[in-house]
Amino acid sequence: RPGRLRVLLTLATLGVLTALAVFWLPDALRNHTASVLPEATRVAVGERLMDRVQRVAGAPCTGDLGLRALDRLGLRVLGTGGAEIFVVSAGVADAGHLPGGIVLVNRALVEDYEEPDVAAGYILVEDERAQAADPMLALLDHAGMWATAKLLTTGMLDDAVLDSYAEGMLTAPAVPVTDAALLARFAEARVRATPYAFAVDQTGETTLPLIEADPVPLGEAEPLLSDADWVSLQQICFE
Repeated sequence: RPGRLRVLLTLATLGVLTALAVFWLPDALRNHTASVLPEATRVAVGERLMDRVQRVAGAPCTGDLGLRALDRLGLRVLGTGGAEIFVVSAGVADAGHLPGGIVLVNRALVEDYEEPDVAAGYILVEDERAQAADPMLALLDHAGMWATAKLLTTGMLDDAVLDSYAEGMLTAPAVPVTDAALLARFAEARVRATPYAFAVDQTGETTLPLIEADPVPLGEAEPLLSDADWVSLQQICFE
């Protein structure tokens, strides 16, 4: 009957539209927003998020000589235009990253090891994670559709969104990165993978591929920092 058919078609159309709104629209909006955000907006969001992370991790270490050495290590490992690196006393077990090109390194990575290769390895890995999975996507997924729409239209996220995200992001499981991708990054940066691998697993059992296929043999490795810079970096939280 025409009337019944019209009702069924209307209900089917509404069902399809509802399904699109529930299942497709949030992901599409999130992906579109992340893809068109200007770099300046990403940096601004990262800096605001960093302010909130400091409530958990504490203020970054700011020793003058240590900061200069940290800049040199970042330049050596990531090149020009790489992530901004901070050494923190708490909040991250080893290392983490934020939107806007920010990498956080726990002070233990520079204080508890005899060479900068371990910290360099963690910096490389976090940078690879940020490139493999846009950290802005995780933030927008947490923020929800309406907050994402606000960011797209105004360039702003509410403080409450950043506060709630910062509470759990640093303890969330790390995004896995393949051994092949890591070895490629270590090779590109000319950084030894073995020190990082043993820092992750002292036995080397779970990181054996990184050890066996280390692209920079010990005999061919170049110092990442001068002895003076390395000592300064180890003292970055004491100056």
